Amino acid sequence: MARITAGVATSHVPAIGAALDNGRSAEPYWKPLFAGYEFSKQWVSRQKPDVAVLVYNDHASAFSLDIVPTFAIGCSAAFQPADEGWGPRPVPVVEGHPELASHIAQSVIQQDFDLTIINRMDVDHGLTVPMSLMFGQPERWPIRVIPLAVNVVLFPPPSGRRCFELGKAIRRAVDSFDEDLNVQVWGTGGMSHQLQGPRAGLINKEWDNRWLDRLIDDPDALAQMPHIEYLREAGSEGVELVMWLIMRGALDAKVRTVHRFYHVPASNTAVGHVILENGS
Repeated sequence: MARITAGVATSHVPAIGAALDNGRSAEPYWKPLFAGYEFSKQWVSRQKPDVAVLVYNDHASAFSLDIVPTFAIGCSAAFQPADEGWGPRPVPVVEGHPELASHIAQSVIQQDFDLTIINRMDVDHGLTVPMSLMFGQPERWPIRVIPLAVNVVLFPPPSGRRCFELGKAIRRAVDSFDEDLNVQVWGTGGMSHQLQGPRAGLINKEWDNRWLDRLIDDPDALAQMPHIEYLREAGSEGVELVMWLIMRGALDAKVRTVHRFYHVPASNTAVGHVILENGS
């Protein structure tokens, strides 16, 4: 049977991808950030996951503001890197897992979550930057990916509770898939940041780290946090953190913290990263 063995959460700042693509990762500004992922690259190479359900938000690459699904699952065999205005990132094509994706879609919809099924879409930095942070610059990604796009761009976004419960539904779906697969769930986006207005550049280190503590140890209570607290404490883009709750909901109630990293700034953004393993 398929099994979810671990969860990964990380920020997906586009400037991180640009730094890596342009050979700037060893520069003094960027070196401390990339150093925080060296353990992660070694860990994931040892774990050898077959598939990642990668939770991210599209940045008007696959979806325009005319149609924005709350939750959308990619069921294609492959996803091209998106052109976000300066050409696609020079990264490999993302290989999907249509069989598991379709199974998750059927199972989760039968659990009363209305997923939009996407059979063709390009994936932007929200998905490819986490891949680069965890795998570097390979000629081919060593893992198959099921993209799960969440609307945290256009009001209203889903609640933290809804995301947490969706993670639980994904866990039940994967547990019922009859192929022997090592599956991970990745949550991306965040942490505190605001890109516009009088509070542009906001970073709240103390709040970010308290949030990480609660994600690990008390996710059920954390899932009750209202959107207004994310906005007030973490900035207008801090609501991306609800996507990490999908990852956490897919894991055991008690988890092992394998790695935790926090760094500021990265292009006026706080970068957070955790790796959590199931105990059973």
